[in-house]
Amino acid sequence: MTEMVYGAVPLRDEDPVLPKWWRTIDRWSFFSVLMLFAIGILLGLAASVPLAEENGFAPFHYVQRQMVFGGFALMAMMVVSMMRPETVRRLAVLGFLAALAAVMLLPVFGTDFGKGAVRWYSLGIASVQPSEFLKPAFVVAAAWMMAASQEIGGPPGRLWSFGLMVVILGFLAMQPDFGQAALVLFGWGVIWFVSGAPVMLLLAMAGLVVFVGSVAYSHSEHFARRIDGFLSAEVDPTTQIGFATNAIREGGFFGVGVGEGQVKWSLPDAHTDFIIAVAAEEYGLVLVLAIIALYAVIVLRSLFRLIRERDPFIRLAGTGLVAMLGAQAMINMGVAVRLLPAKGMTLPFVSYGGSSIVAAGLAVGMLLALTRTRPQGQIGDILRGRR
Repeated sequence: MTEMVYGAVPLRDEDPVLPKWWRTIDRWSFFSVLMLFAIGILLGLAASVPLAEENGFAPFHYVQRQMVFGGFALMAMMVVSMMRPETVRRLAVLGFLAALAAVMLLPVFGTDFGKGAVRWYSLGIASVQPSEFLKPAFVVAAAWMMAASQEIGGPPGRLWSFGLMVVILGFLAMQPDFGQAALVLFGWGVIWFVSGAPVMLLLAMAGLVVFVGSVAYSHSEHFARRIDGFLSAEVDPTTQIGFATNAIREGGFFGVGVGEGQVKWSLPDAHTDFIIAVAAEEYGLVLVLAIIALYAVIVLRSLFRLIRERDPFIRLAGTGLVAMLGAQAMINMGVAVRLLPAKGMTLPFVSYGGSSIVAAGLAVGMLLALTRTRPQGQIGDILRGRR
């Protein structure tokens, strides 16, 4: 327990990989991810049964699939977390190029599965949503460019990353997938801010976002419908938001009881986008606060470690990854309680979804690799002139 609170003991180069990994990794964040996955399986046992019955599958069909996807995700997280920062950077750059190409080809080879947005590739037994993998890979690639631009004679990394971000946003808007586009923009904005962007440029970017949002509202029926529903004073009880808010209200502090919830029979996305409504109805505010606390542990522990990091790339990439993870969790829960417009976004490690959980595993694996304890002086030593 002492090591978990005060940090890992210094590593020894001659140690085997696993003991060295275990001493240097942020174990609080690691166990928080495991607990979130376990909670997701617990909620899936209730939330996915109605959909499985409707589609003619065994009652726990989707739970079994989620366990398989989760196993791949946790394995990928552990493997990536053992990598050196340089290896993480190379993996992210290659993954970004592959994911970007896949997103660009969606209009030709993708499918919408009847949901009105071409976001997936159908592989027969499963489907892949490339934008899920594009998000963390782009953040790390952009952090590398911005870190390189801080070196003397370095490339214009901020300009390059901005250009790539605009291209990504354009292709995501074509699907349309404004939720993922907002996360990409947020992740890039965070690392741009941390890298030392002028405040006036940040304000200009905020104004540009408002302008683009206004244009999207005027020209996209899909976008306008969701904004109008969010701004409406009355909530239609027959909509997904209506069912979700009612379920949260019914749950109270301790919930209506395991398996006693009704929202899972009304919401088609109860096991994905609105899984938090199932948690609130059956287990109450207690479980919701526990889920929020687990995300807070990952975010705060990672940020505290990154504050002490001297390498600009590690600091920027890690901050972008953890900010994106925290923002996605906040958006998912905010939509369920009608604090934000509906965006169709999963709750990382909790919601059902193969691409979502595997991509989250890769993202947290990169984050754990970047926040591992490494021999280095404190960043404050730079300010005191000691290197």
